[in-house]
Amino acid sequence: MRVLFASAEMAPLARVGGLAEAASGLVAALRAAGVEVEVVLPDYFGTTLDEERTHSITVPGWAGPATARTGTAAGIGEITLVDVPGIVRPHPYIDADGQGWPDNDTRFFAFSAAVADLIQTGRPDVVHLNDWHTAAAPAFLPDRPPVALTIHTLGYQGWAGGEWLPRLPQHFSAYECFGGVNPLAGAVQVADRVIAVSPTYADEIRQHESGMGLDHLLNDLGERLVGILNGIDVSVWNPETDKYLEANYSATDLAGKDAARADLVGTAKWEDDATPIVGMVTRLVDQKGIDIALETVRYAERMPFRLALLGSGERWLADWARWAATTWPEHVFFENDYNQPLAHTIFAGSDLLLMPSRFEPCGLAQMQAMAYGTIPVVTDVGGLHDTVIDADDDRKNGTGFLSTTVDPVGMVDALHRSIRAWRHKQRRQAIQRRGMQHDWSWAAPAQSHIDLYREMLAHG
Repeated sequence: MRVLFASAEMAPLARVGGLAEAASGLVAALRAAGVEVEVVLPDYFGTTLDEERTHSITVPGWAGPATARTGTAAGIGEITLVDVPGIVRPHPYIDADGQGWPDNDTRFFAFSAAVADLIQTGRPDVVHLNDWHTAAAPAFLPDRPPVALTIHTLGYQGWAGGEWLPRLPQHFSAYECFGGVNPLAGAVQVADRVIAVSPTYADEIRQHESGMGLDHLLNDLGERLVGILNGIDVSVWNPETDKYLEANYSATDLAGKDAARADLVGTAKWEDDATPIVGMVTRLVDQKGIDIALETVRYAERMPFRLALLGSGERWLADWARWAATTWPEHVFFENDYNQPLAHTIFAGSDLLLMPSRFEPCGLAQMQAMAYGTIPVVTDVGGLHDTVIDADDDRKNGTGFLSTTVDPVGMVDALHRSIRAWRHKQRRQAIQRRGMQHDWSWAAPAQSHIDLYREMLAHG
């Protein structure tokens, strides 16, 4: 089976959020299962490829000139990088002030047009598109193979002005929305299958409150909308083999976790005492509830706990986090960046992981944390609901703690319960081991995707 897989991100080449990790993990698992996957990514950085070969692409005049380079990239394998006007940028989406590039519509519509040409010339068995950045590709295809669209987050839909409508030659009515163009809405209607990245998120986005204006279209899909939970790359996120850790450890021998904790304490310049450490590795955006997390800090001394936060994104949230770290250095550590070694140190060295997400299509951090024996404290939404079992509600199977409300009060309550459990070593280790022993890999999700591809092919 040959699958063309198009995405705006893929780790480690272009990494902004969970899309990069999900794309990388799924592709690797599909290839391991014997699927021939052609990966197509924007050529943001002019990355050097091994065994490189270059070929031209036929696109409309406004989208060209376009070229593609195919070769092997470290950490990914074979990949095709597409260059269209304006795609080369220091960040895929935003400028130094955190604002979206003003020509993102042109950049990604041109990329979609190039993807469409690669589909027409390569004729894969199945096309797998990801989020709005690739969603306009069917608009340039007079005939096409079966198309799957994965919605990693419904909040970004790629809205553009009505001047784009004459430039989309196919499926005009699907992409037209209130006089403008909504590429994600168009692809939702045109795709043969739409995949949400967790079963609960697939249910949530059918609801008016969570559908972000597309709930009526998603409801109309019926069984064409499915939820498949993401996995994590266990070759990267594995405390038994992690190259960034001072000492490796496992569910049966947790001693190395103490070394990671000491490393994190040293990085944060904290006193090495028994105060529980709450970690966060996240994008600094409203969705992730960073403001909720920072509101809980006022209770840090009384509970007590310390917060180690790593992430980048919206300036106002970074400024708030920086202020908190300056005001309460004994309780808050913040690095405004994505630092891979530090991310591994936080996942391994923290006692608890905080995820106060307002919505969470799947979430990877809670699975990464559990793989490292770090107990998640999360809101009861989306993929967090599907992966974390509240240890107070189910003491035999619990793997973390859930807040049923998305606000500081709920998160403080969940934190309080988690800290109380953490202080009892036997209970803490039981919760840790349940999370560590679960299979969070991409093996089962990849097989679900293969089954879906086969179903699409069987239905023509």
